Amino acid sequence: MDPDALSLEVRRAQAGDADAFAALYRAHAGRVYAMCLRLEGDPAAAEERTQDVFVRAWDRLPGFRHESAFSTWLHRLAVNVVLAHRRATWRRDLRVAVVEEPELLESPRAAPDPGTRMDLDAAMIRLPPGARAVFVLHDIEGYGHAEIAEMTGIAEGTSKAQLFRARRLLRRALDR
Repeated sequence: MDPDALSLEVRRAQAGDADAFAALYRAHAGRVYAMCLRLEGDPAAAEERTQDVFVRAWDRLPGFRHESAFSTWLHRLAVNVVLAHRRATWRRDLRVAVVEEPELLESPRAAPDPGTRMDLDAAMIRLPPGARAVFVLHDIEGYGHAEIAEMTGIAEGTSKAQLFRARRLLRRALDR
């Protein structure tokens, strides 16, 4: 969809035109889903978050001020939706069980079959959620550590440490 047509669709959707919003959904759902999948690591969860993003977009669209591209606004909204869901899930999980040794919660990594080369997406899915989020936001989406810290509610140093951890784990996984 060309930028002028997209801008027109955004303005029509802001006025409440459901057909225009459907066109925006069709134009952006793939990219939003791909980003959610990278952050979530699970196709079913990514599909749910994608739907959450567009529900939130419909609710917040009247407040879109056209100061940035619609895709930029939607991308930031998607990151915020995924991270908010992760924080809510984390808080709920804390109430459910207290674990003395959190490293025991990390899923065991089965060694890949000999001769099978693991691709980057498969390796990213196996990263711990915090490291995966920082890796995707920094190395794939291009955010700086200060922005990541603000979005995720972690310290900037934690963002750097998580990125280092993610890269180290990915190197190990891809070297197998």
